[in-house]
Amino acid sequence: MALAVVAVLPVGSAGAAEPAPPAAGPELVPGVPGSYRPWQSDPPDQALPPAVYRPTAAEDAVEPPDAEPGAYDLVELVPIGDAVGKVACSRSTGPYQRQVERWLGLPVDGKQSAADCRAVRAFQKQRGIKPANGFAGPVTWATMQLVGARRNPNAAGRCPVRPQRVACVDLDRQLTWVQKGRKVVFGPVPMRSGRPAHATRTGWFRIYWKHKNHWSTLYNSPMPYAQFFSGGQAFHAVYGSIHTTVGSWGCVNLRLPDARKLWGVLKKNDRVYVWGRRPGA
Repeated sequence: MALAVVAVLPVGSAGAAEPAPPAAGPELVPGVPGSYRPWQSDPPDQALPPAVYRPTAAEDAVEPPDAEPGAYDLVELVPIGDAVGKVACSRSTGPYQRQVERWLGLPVDGKQSAADCRAVRAFQKQRGIKPANGFAGPVTWATMQLVGARRNPNAAGRCPVRPQRVACVDLDRQLTWVQKGRKVVFGPVPMRSGRPAHATRTGWFRIYWKHKNHWSTLYNSPMPYAQFFSGGQAFHAVYGSIHTTVGSWGCVNLRLPDARKLWGVLKKNDRVYVWGRRPGA
Protein backbone atom coordinates (compact mmCIF):
# COMPACT_ATOMS: atom_id res chain seq x y z
CA MET A 1 0.00 0.00 0.00
CA ALA A 2 1.28 3.46 -0.82
CA LEU A 3 0.21 6.86 0.42
CA ALA A 4 1.90 8.81 -2.35
CA VAL A 5 3.10 8.06 -5.82
CA VAL A 6 5.78 9.28 -8.16
CA ALA A 7 6.46 8.53 -11.80
CA VAL A 8 9.85 7.04 -12.57
CA LEU A 9 11.74 5.72 -15.54
CA PRO A 10 13.57 2.89 -14.19
CA VAL A 11 6.77 -7.33 -12.95
CA GLY A 12 -8.29 -34.00 -12.55
CA SER A 13 -11.32 -31.78 -12.70
CA ALA A 14 -11.84 -28.37 -11.30
CA GLY A 15 -15.09 -29.15 -9.54
CA ALA A 16 -17.07 -26.40 -7.84
CA ALA A 17 -15.39 -23.26 -6.51
CA GLU A 18 -14.45 -23.37 -2.83
CA PRO A 19 -15.03 -19.85 -1.46
CA ALA A 20 -15.03 -21.02 2.17
CA PRO A 21 -11.91 -20.07 4.15
CA PRO A 22 -9.26 -22.76 4.54
CA ALA A 23 -9.11 -24.78 7.72
CA ALA A 24 -7.03 -23.36 10.56
CA GLY A 25 -3.75 -25.08 11.30
CA PRO A 26 -0.09 -24.61 12.22
CA GLU A 27 1.96 -21.66 11.01
CA LEU A 28 3.19 -22.28 7.49
CA VAL A 29 6.61 -21.39 6.08
CA PRO A 30 8.20 -21.77 2.62
CA GLY A 31 9.20 -25.39 2.20
CA VAL A 32 12.39 -24.58 0.29
CA PRO A 33 15.17 -22.83 2.27
CA GLY A 34 16.16 -19.44 0.88
CA SER A 35 12.94 -18.96 -1.11
CA TYR A 36 11.45 -16.32 1.22
CA ARG A 37 11.43 -12.69 0.09
CA PRO A 38 10.15 -10.11 2.60
CA TRP A 39 7.93 -8.24 0.13
CA GLN A 40 5.98 -11.42 -0.62
CA SER A 41 4.06 -11.12 2.66
CA ASP A 42 3.34 -7.39 2.35
CA PRO A 43 3.16 -6.46 -1.33
CA PRO A 44 3.50 -2.86 -2.49
CA ASP A 45 0.08 -1.59 -3.48
CA GLN A 46 -1.59 1.77 -3.89
CA ALA A 47 -3.73 2.97 -0.96
CA LEU A 48 -5.24 6.10 -2.46
CA PRO A 49 -6.35 6.91 -6.01
CA PRO A 50 -3.27 7.94 -7.98
CA ALA A 51 -2.61 11.37 -9.44
CA VAL A 52 -3.56 10.63 -13.04
CA TYR A 53 -1.49 12.19 -15.82
CA ARG A 54 -0.47 11.29 -19.35
CA PRO A 55 2.93 9.57 -19.36
CA THR A 56 5.34 10.77 -22.01
CA ALA A 57 6.33 8.56 -24.91
CA ALA A 58 9.83 8.36 -23.44
CA GLU A 59 8.45 7.10 -20.11
CA ASP A 60 6.23 4.49 -21.76
CA ALA A 61 9.16 3.30 -23.87
CA VAL A 62 10.93 2.04 -20.74
CA GLU A 63 9.98 -1.55 -19.94
CA PRO A 64 10.03 -2.66 -16.29
CA PRO A 65 12.90 -5.07 -15.57
CA ASP A 66 12.35 -8.80 -15.48
CA ALA A 67 12.02 -10.65 -12.18
CA GLU A 68 14.95 -12.51 -10.71
CA PRO A 69 15.31 -16.17 -11.74
CA GLY A 70 13.16 -18.34 -9.47
CA ALA A 71 10.94 -15.47 -8.31
CA TYR A 72 7.80 -17.36 -9.36
CA ASP A 73 8.87 -20.89 -8.49
CA LEU A 74 6.03 -22.94 -7.02
CA VAL A 75 7.25 -23.25 -3.43
CA GLU A 76 4.63 -24.74 -1.15
CA LEU A 77 4.03 -23.35 2.33
CA VAL A 78 4.33 -26.19 4.84
CA PRO A 79 4.37 -26.63 8.64
CA ILE A 80 7.68 -25.53 10.10
CA GLY A 81 8.35 -29.05 11.38
CA ASP A 82 8.05 -30.44 7.86
CA ALA A 83 10.39 -27.77 6.51
CA VAL A 84 13.05 -28.20 9.19
CA GLY A 85 12.84 -31.98 9.11
CA LYS A 86 12.73 -32.12 5.30
CA VAL A 87 9.82 -34.55 5.62
CA ALA A 88 9.39 -36.73 2.53
CA CYS A 89 5.67 -37.43 3.09
CA SER A 90 3.79 -35.07 5.39
CA ARG A 91 1.49 -36.46 8.05
CA SER A 92 -0.04 -33.02 8.62
CA THR A 93 -3.54 -32.14 7.50
CA GLY A 94 -3.32 -29.17 5.15
CA PRO A 95 -5.55 -26.08 5.14
CA TYR A 96 -7.00 -27.21 1.79
CA GLN A 97 -7.23 -30.91 2.67
CA ARG A 98 -10.88 -31.43 1.74
CA GLN A 99 -10.64 -29.42 -1.46
CA VAL A 100 -7.52 -31.28 -2.59
CA GLU A 101 -9.02 -34.68 -1.72
CA ARG A 102 -12.14 -33.84 -3.74
CA TRP A 103 -10.12 -32.57 -6.71
CA LEU A 104 -8.02 -35.75 -6.79
CA GLY A 105 -11.05 -38.03 -6.43
CA LEU A 106 -9.97 -39.30 -3.00
CA PRO A 107 -12.26 -40.10 -0.05
CA VAL A 108 -13.12 -36.69 1.41
CA ASP A 109 -12.67 -36.72 5.18
CA GLY A 110 -10.41 -33.72 5.72
CA LYS A 111 -7.71 -35.83 7.36
CA GLN A 112 -4.30 -36.58 5.92
CA SER A 113 -3.60 -40.26 5.22
CA ALA A 114 -0.75 -42.16 3.59
CA ALA A 115 -2.87 -42.56 0.44
CA ASP A 116 -3.63 -38.83 0.42
CA CYS A 117 0.05 -38.01 0.73
CA ARG A 118 1.02 -40.28 -2.16
CA ALA A 119 -1.64 -38.79 -4.45
CA VAL A 120 -0.80 -35.19 -3.54
CA ARG A 121 2.92 -35.84 -3.95
CA ALA A 122 2.32 -37.25 -7.43
CA PHE A 123 0.42 -34.10 -8.43
CA GLN A 124 3.10 -31.84 -6.91
CA LYS A 125 5.88 -33.65 -8.77
CA GLN A 126 3.96 -33.46 -12.04
CA ARG A 127 3.44 -29.69 -11.65
CA GLY A 128 6.90 -28.79 -10.32
CA ILE A 129 5.73 -27.82 -6.81
CA LYS A 130 8.48 -27.99 -4.19
CA PRO A 131 8.82 -29.62 -1.77
CA ALA A 132 6.71 -32.46 -3.15
CA ASN A 133 5.90 -33.79 0.32
CA GLY A 134 2.15 -34.34 0.00
CA PHE A 135 1.02 -31.38 2.11
CA ALA A 136 -2.28 -29.89 0.92
CA GLY A 137 -1.18 -26.26 1.06
CA PRO A 138 -2.16 -23.04 -0.74
CA VAL A 139 0.24 -23.44 -3.67
CA THR A 140 -0.99 -26.95 -4.44
CA TRP A 141 -4.63 -25.86 -4.26
CA ALA A 142 -4.03 -22.75 -6.38
CA THR A 143 -2.30 -24.87 -9.02
CA MET A 144 -5.25 -27.25 -9.10
CA GLN A 145 -7.60 -24.30 -9.60
CA LEU A 146 -5.53 -23.06 -12.54
CA VAL A 147 -5.23 -26.50 -14.16
CA GLY A 148 -8.97 -27.07 -13.84
CA ALA A 149 -9.82 -23.69 -15.38
CA ARG A 150 -7.53 -23.72 -18.39
CA ARG A 151 -9.95 -25.31 -20.85
CA ASN A 152 -12.89 -23.04 -19.99
CA PRO A 153 -12.43 -20.61 -17.07
CA ASN A 154 -16.00 -19.34 -17.41
CA ALA A 155 -17.68 -22.75 -17.44
CA ALA A 156 -19.85 -21.72 -14.49
CA GLY A 157 -20.91 -18.52 -16.27
CA ARG A 158 -19.95 -16.23 -13.39
CA CYS A 159 -18.32 -13.62 -15.63
CA PRO A 160 -20.90 -11.83 -17.82
CA VAL A 161 -20.52 -12.35 -21.56
CA ARG A 162 -20.39 -9.10 -23.51
CA PRO A 163 -19.45 -8.30 -27.13
CA GLN A 164 -16.59 -6.10 -25.88
CA ARG A 165 -13.56 -7.11 -23.80
CA VAL A 166 -14.24 -7.93 -20.14
CA ALA A 167 -11.45 -8.56 -17.62
CA CYS A 168 -12.83 -11.27 -15.32
CA VAL A 169 -11.52 -11.38 -11.72
CA ASP A 170 -12.57 -14.53 -9.86
CA LEU A 171 -11.78 -13.98 -6.18
CA ASP A 172 -13.07 -17.43 -5.19
CA ARG A 173 -10.48 -19.24 -7.31
CA GLN A 174 -7.89 -16.43 -7.39
CA LEU A 175 -7.84 -16.41 -11.20
CA THR A 176 -8.18 -13.71 -13.82
CA TRP A 177 -8.75 -13.81 -17.56
CA VAL A 178 -10.08 -11.60 -20.37
CA GLN A 179 -12.92 -12.62 -22.63
CA LYS A 180 -14.54 -11.02 -25.66
CA GLY A 181 -17.91 -12.55 -26.20
CA ARG A 182 -17.38 -16.21 -25.35
CA LYS A 183 -13.79 -16.25 -26.54
CA VAL A 184 -11.01 -16.12 -23.94
CA VAL A 185 -8.33 -13.76 -25.27
CA PHE A 186 -6.04 -13.80 -22.21
CA GLY A 187 -5.46 -16.29 -19.40
CA PRO A 188 -6.59 -17.67 -17.15
CA VAL A 189 -3.65 -16.79 -14.89
CA PRO A 190 -3.20 -16.98 -11.10
CA MET A 191 -3.50 -13.81 -9.06
CA ARG A 192 -3.51 -12.49 -5.50
CA SER A 193 -6.34 -10.23 -4.30
CA GLY A 194 -7.01 -8.23 -1.15
CA ARG A 195 -6.56 -9.42 2.41
CA PRO A 196 -9.16 -9.11 5.20
CA ALA A 197 -10.24 -5.47 5.75
CA HIS A 198 -8.67 -4.56 2.39
CA ALA A 199 -10.68 -6.75 0.04
CA THR A 200 -10.65 -6.20 -3.69
CA ARG A 201 -13.94 -4.46 -4.45
CA THR A 202 -16.56 -6.45 -6.35
CA GLY A 203 -18.81 -5.36 -9.21
CA TRP A 204 -18.37 -3.58 -12.54
CA PHE A 205 -15.47 -1.19 -13.18
CA ARG A 206 -13.50 0.32 -16.07
CA ILE A 207 -9.79 0.65 -16.69
CA TYR A 208 -9.38 4.39 -16.11
CA TRP A 209 -5.57 4.77 -16.07
CA LYS A 210 -2.62 2.72 -17.31
CA HIS A 211 0.83 3.47 -15.89
CA LYS A 212 3.58 1.10 -16.98
CA ASN A 213 6.21 2.27 -14.48
CA HIS A 214 4.08 3.03 -11.43
CA TRP A 215 5.88 3.24 -8.09
CA SER A 216 4.90 2.79 -4.44
CA THR A 217 6.78 5.45 -2.49
CA LEU A 218 5.82 4.02 0.91
CA TYR A 219 7.77 0.83 0.14
CA ASN A 220 10.04 2.45 -2.46
CA SER A 221 8.97 -0.46 -4.64
CA PRO A 222 7.70 -0.81 -8.21
CA MET A 223 4.16 -1.67 -9.28
CA PRO A 224 4.92 -2.60 -12.91
CA TYR A 225 2.25 -2.52 -15.61
CA ALA A 226 -0.35 -0.93 -13.33
CA GLN A 227 -3.86 -0.72 -14.78
CA PHE A 228 -6.20 1.09 -12.36
CA PHE A 229 -9.88 0.19 -12.31
CA SER A 230 -11.28 1.24 -8.89
CA GLY A 231 -9.69 4.08 -6.93
CA GLY A 232 -6.27 2.83 -5.89
CA GLN A 233 -6.99 -0.77 -6.92
CA ALA A 234 -5.23 -1.98 -10.04
CA PHE A 235 -3.87 -4.96 -11.88
CA HIS A 236 -0.08 -4.90 -11.47
CA ALA A 237 2.93 -7.16 -11.27
CA VAL A 238 4.91 -8.09 -8.16
CA TYR A 239 8.47 -9.36 -8.02
CA GLY A 240 7.79 -12.46 -5.92
CA SER A 241 5.37 -15.29 -5.31
CA ILE A 242 1.67 -14.47 -5.45
CA HIS A 243 0.84 -17.68 -3.58
CA THR A 244 0.99 -16.37 -0.02
CA THR A 245 -1.29 -16.74 2.98
CA VAL A 246 -1.55 -12.94 3.23
CA GLY A 247 -3.43 -11.11 0.47
CA SER A 248 -2.67 -7.79 -1.17
CA TRP A 249 -3.86 -4.38 0.02
CA GLY A 250 -6.69 -4.59 -2.52
CA CYS A 251 -4.88 -4.70 -5.85
CA VAL A 252 -4.88 -7.70 -8.18
CA ASN A 253 -1.27 -8.90 -8.02
CA LEU A 254 0.12 -10.81 -11.00
CA ARG A 255 3.36 -12.42 -12.05
CA LEU A 256 5.34 -10.02 -14.22
CA PRO A 257 5.07 -11.97 -17.51
CA ASP A 258 1.28 -12.17 -17.02
CA ALA A 259 0.97 -8.47 -16.14
CA ARG A 260 3.06 -7.56 -19.19
CA LYS A 261 0.81 -9.57 -21.50
CA LEU A 262 -2.35 -8.20 -19.87
CA TRP A 263 -0.98 -4.67 -20.43
CA GLY A 264 -1.07 -5.32 -24.17
CA VAL A 265 -4.57 -6.82 -24.09
CA LEU A 266 -6.53 -4.26 -22.07
CA LYS A 267 -7.19 -0.71 -23.21
CA LYS A 268 -8.43 2.35 -21.37
CA ASN A 269 -12.19 2.12 -20.64
CA ASP A 270 -12.25 -1.67 -20.99
CA ARG A 271 -14.66 -3.27 -18.52
CA VAL A 272 -13.59 -5.19 -15.41
CA TYR A 273 -15.92 -7.51 -13.51
CA VAL A 274 -14.96 -8.75 -10.02
CA TRP A 275 -16.88 -11.31 -7.95
CA GLY A 276 -16.51 -13.75 -5.08
CA ARG A 277 -14.25 -13.68 -2.03
CA ARG A 278 -10.62 -14.58 -1.45
CA PRO A 279 -10.44 -17.72 0.73
CA GLY A 280 -9.69 -16.55 4.26
CA ALA A 281 -10.58 -12.91 3.52
